[in-house]
Amino acid sequence: MSQVTLPEIKIVRHARATQLRLRVYTHEIRLTVPLRCKQKQVQQFLEDSQPWLQDTWQKIQQQKPADFPDSLDLFNFPQLAIVPRLQQQNFVFEPENNCVYLHQQQAAKALKSFVIAHAKNTLPEFLEDVSQQIGLPYQSYQIRFAKSRWGSCSTQHKIMLNAALVLLPKEIIRYVCVHELVHTRHFNHSAEFWQEVARHDANFQQHRQILKKFQWSNWWLG
Repeated sequence: MSQVTLPEIKIVRHARATQLRLRVYTHEIRLTVPLRCKQKQVQQFLEDSQPWLQDTWQKIQQQKPADFPDSLDLFNFPQLAIVPRLQQQNFVFEPENNCVYLHQQQAAKALKSFVIAHAKNTLPEFLEDVSQQIGLPYQSYQIRFAKSRWGSCSTQHKIMLNAALVLLPKEIIRYVCVHELVHTRHFNHSAEFWQEVARHDANFQQHRQILKKFQWSNWWLG
């Protein structure tokens, strides 16, 4: 097997550690070392662990989508740190630390689940605020995973918003909300429809172009 280039191993000495322990994450390799452990022991342990490290690091990197992020600009949480680690939960969100921890072995699936959960927690209130601002009520809403469609509005005034909207700037999210709410009055894309949209979002044409050029990530589509 060909040699795999490993990242620099992060060595952490811990008072409660009773033995040397290696952990391999998608973004780093960490070695926990007891306080009294000698450097010679550490070096020997790492040398003995090389075959396992090479194999494990390669497998984890192959499982990770090429565009898997280290951080995300998420609705209400800019530069949210994305940290895969060994844990039982699919994801653990720590808003006070602006960080989300993901199940290491299925990081992409866990990140998608977190984004959908965050969207369900934040987009309904935002949609209601926009509805109140522009005076266009709706019957009900749904926040869900979608691969391409940003939103929809039925003839019963039921609005669907793509959970991935929380990955976009707030003004873009607002445009999508405005677009779908205006459909409660104009169930088409007529000149009257776009005139109504323009009354509530003067920069709607710019916002439309941003959405059209949006590049969908592999971890979201997978």
